[in-house]
Amino acid sequence: MTPADLAMLIQQGEGATLEFKERLSSSLAREMAALANTIGGRILLGVSDNGAVAGVQDSNALRARIQNIAHNCDPPVKIVVEPVNEVIVVHVRESDGKPVQCSDGFFWRQGAMTQKLSRDEIRNFFRSEGVIRFDLTPCPRFKYPDDFDFDKYRTWLEMSGITGRPPVEDVLTNIEAAEQDGDRLLFRNAGVLFFAKEVRRFFSQAYITCLLARDPNKVHILDRKDFNGGIAADIEESMRFIERNTRLAYRIEGLRRQNIPEYPMKALREAITNAVMHRDWFIEGANVFVELYPDRIEVVSPGSLPKGITMAELGHKSIRRNPLLADLLHRIDFIEKAGTGIRRIQNDAREQDCPLPEFEANSFFTVVFRPNPEVRSHTATKTTGEVTGEVNPPSQPPKSTPQVNPQSQPPKSTPKVNRPGKSSEETRNPLSSPGEVTGEVKLLNVISGEMTSQQLRRLLGLKDIKHFREAYLVPALRSGLIEMTIPDKPRSRLQRYRSTAKGTEYLKQLEG
Repeated sequence: MTPADLAMLIQQGEGATLEFKERLSSSLAREMAALANTIGGRILLGVSDNGAVAGVQDSNALRARIQNIAHNCDPPVKIVVEPVNEVIVVHVRESDGKPVQCSDGFFWRQGAMTQKLSRDEIRNFFRSEGVIRFDLTPCPRFKYPDDFDFDKYRTWLEMSGITGRPPVEDVLTNIEAAEQDGDRLLFRNAGVLFFAKEVRRFFSQAYITCLLARDPNKVHILDRKDFNGGIAADIEESMRFIERNTRLAYRIEGLRRQNIPEYPMKALREAITNAVMHRDWFIEGANVFVELYPDRIEVVSPGSLPKGITMAELGHKSIRRNPLLADLLHRIDFIEKAGTGIRRIQNDAREQDCPLPEFEANSFFTVVFRPNPEVRSHTATKTTGEVTGEVNPPSQPPKSTPQVNPQSQPPKSTPKVNRPGKSSEETRNPLSSPGEVTGEVKLLNVISGEMTSQQLRRLLGLKDIKHFREAYLVPALRSGLIEMTIPDKPRSRLQRYRSTAKGTEYLKQLEG
């Protein structure tokens, strides 16, 4: 550093990376620790707070004392001591072993001030720097075997491919889900997330919310499910929710039929798994969301990118925020644990002819999926916004009546349609009168997935509950066009209604 450079620094005044000290004192350790805990900087020894150069006498003894102070920090602070005229410039490097402490405690730099960290600030600092790992932290409240779900464990064991009948405690310690603490088994948070009977009793944020919205702005919610059965089960249930509420088209090539999903399902599974695995579990007031809109699906995870990775490096560089969670998911083949999750999401979208997903990172990390444009462009849309129609290669005209079926209900054999004169014992045909649109047909046109009676009435624009039941709901149930999700408890508050295979076929006849 030249005298001119020094003069310019002094003129700029103290700031986040520059501290003035008139003479050597024990407080130098605080300044070193504070700068090392932020982004590094310089300490000008021999300059007063107002920028006046008081000067210090350079000597080997002085340099040794400065080096000693830096070395006594924990971990030691890396510095370079440089004399410039009457000033000693101490260059402090940002520590790669944060947080750094001195004998007076933990400090960091806030603007031109060096501040001591409070207990909560120290805790948050440790988390932000990755010094404390949520998944590796012990959970003393979890009591084994009282809180342990042996069914979840046996399912995980089977999926992992571990054979034989090894002792449960040995397996749990070997996979690091728990550790032996004297005569008891102490579970880590990752083990609790996988194997607890009631996960949310320990972590209120441990669930996935799936939403089905009628409009792109999430004003009207048609369906919502919260899944809190454990990490692996929640991922599977979220995928079933997507499958129930998205469409599956068919392409006929020769004598073979090829299924075409509306969205890249493998990519969605990868995104949901990553959302659970890489989320910031220290954020207790937020959970993972899977949101289905008419024009997109969003997978939202609490917390931004892990420290040390930028959006530009996404897909090229991998940092695991929760390494034990990643390992437990890898053992049951939910992930490859090779840092290729983003690339696999992109590749599957390409293979399914879907637009590349969009990635957003702020206080949440969001992946936005768009539907297959071929499915949308070759299909018609009903008043409910559901897609119908069969996708065919451009060179071949449609070979049959266009159709798209919910993925959870592939088409079965065509049900028999009764004609006038048939026995009254047989199910009547609600489409028997040409041009007539009955209440049950209107109901079929709005039902999507599993819906409550209130949701159905809202979509139909009906306020009279009795009229809705007598003219719409009951006839559709009697005709076998829809069914209850809980038939043994018709008045259950959890009751939902869904279309049957018969109902799907009737709609196809109407469209034909």
